[in-house]
Amino acid sequence: MAGLEITFLGTGTSQGVPMIGCDCPICTSADPRDTRTRSSIYVQTPEAAWVVDTGPDFRQQCLREKVRRLDAVLYTHSHTDHIVGFDDLRSFTFHHPIPLYAAPPTMADLRRVFQFAFDVADPIPGYVRPEPYLIDGPFMLGETRIVPLPAEHGQAHVFGYLFERDGRKLAAYLSDCKRVAPEVEAAMEGVELLIVDALRHRPHPTHMNLEEAIAFSGRIRPGCTWFTHLCHELGHAATEADLPPGVRIAYDGLKLQTSSLS
Repeated sequence: MAGLEITFLGTGTSQGVPMIGCDCPICTSADPRDTRTRSSIYVQTPEAAWVVDTGPDFRQQCLREKVRRLDAVLYTHSHTDHIVGFDDLRSFTFHHPIPLYAAPPTMADLRRVFQFAFDVADPIPGYVRPEPYLIDGPFMLGETRIVPLPAEHGQAHVFGYLFERDGRKLAAYLSDCKRVAPEVEAAMEGVELLIVDALRHRPHPTHMNLEEAIAFSGRIRPGCTWFTHLCHELGHAATEADLPPGVRIAYDGLKLQTSSLS
């Protein structure tokens, strides 16, 4: 049965790593895994390819990973580090509009910030041509069933996403998350691949810290867990060495094949 290929376009928090003006050991690290652009993933299946979020590094991420096909964009929420690469979608809309999937509040923000693309009676050649779809439940991209996962992230209305194929829970992605409701955890339970927010060691009001993310993984009981949306307080090698079995730190450019994880 066909699975997913997931590429981590970025694994960093809103400021990225290294941070501007910071000379800490992580920001000056020689380990390429400690260089983190803003969080996003690229998902490929036999029928379709999509990204989750278009942050400020989206253009460079697509060039680095040689992304040539894009059939849809899924948005988690409308914070700056997840949407401002929107205009770089123009390279994928020369011949047809690109479907965008988002919760109603997120789509409203996209329409407000990028009004030039949405409220156009006669689209300008070369500009982004969005085809908006409001998420009100599970939907399909090719043969993949996508289940929105509501999450708490401060005042933001946030969705994570669960990807299912052939009745298998292949992957769940929650990049910005402090907690989720018990019924949302139940929907993810036993997923083959869990990708979840693990910002730093210290508690944070709107993100899981490392301890919370480890506990969350323990409740979900996935086949394996990868942490993302990491700040400059977490060095890759040292942090990963202290993690429980089956729990890893993601890094920019990492590729995972879910068909090989079960």
